[in-house]
Amino acid sequence: MASAYVDSSALVAVAFGEPGGAAVGERLYAYSGLVSSNLLEAEMLSAFAREGRGLNDVYVPRIQWILPTRPLTQEIAEALRAGYLRGADLWHLATALYARQELNDLAFIMLDVRQRAAAQALGFQT
Repeated sequence: MASAYVDSSALVAVAFGEPGGAAVGERLYAYSGLVSSNLLEAEMLSAFAREGRGLNDVYVPRIQWILPTRPLTQEIAEALRAGYLRGADLWHLATALYARQELNDLAFIMLDVRQRAAAQALGFQT
C-alpha cells in the first residue's frame, strides 16, 4: 500500500494503548512508508516524559521526516480553508499537503476528529 502521514495523536494512542490505538497500529503496518513532520518527535518525547516512560515505539524508526525547504504559508492557508485547527494539528496537516506534492497517494492517519474532517475535506484518505 502507499505511504501515510502519521500525526502524533495516532502514535500516542498506539504507544499508550488508548482507545483506537490497536486499530491504528494494525493499519500503520499496511503502509509501505510512513512520513511525518519532525514536530512528531517532540510531541512523542513530551508524551513519554509526561508518563514517566522512555520512548520505546516501534513506529518512530520507520518514519521518514518531511523537512520543508520553504515556509508552508500556502499549505497552512489551504488547511485553514478546510476548517479551523490548533497550531500543531495545523502544522501536521500543512506538512502533509507539502509532502503530497511528491507522494501523490498519501493517506493521513490521526485520531483528532477536527483534524480528520479537515484532512478529508482536503482529499486525504483517513
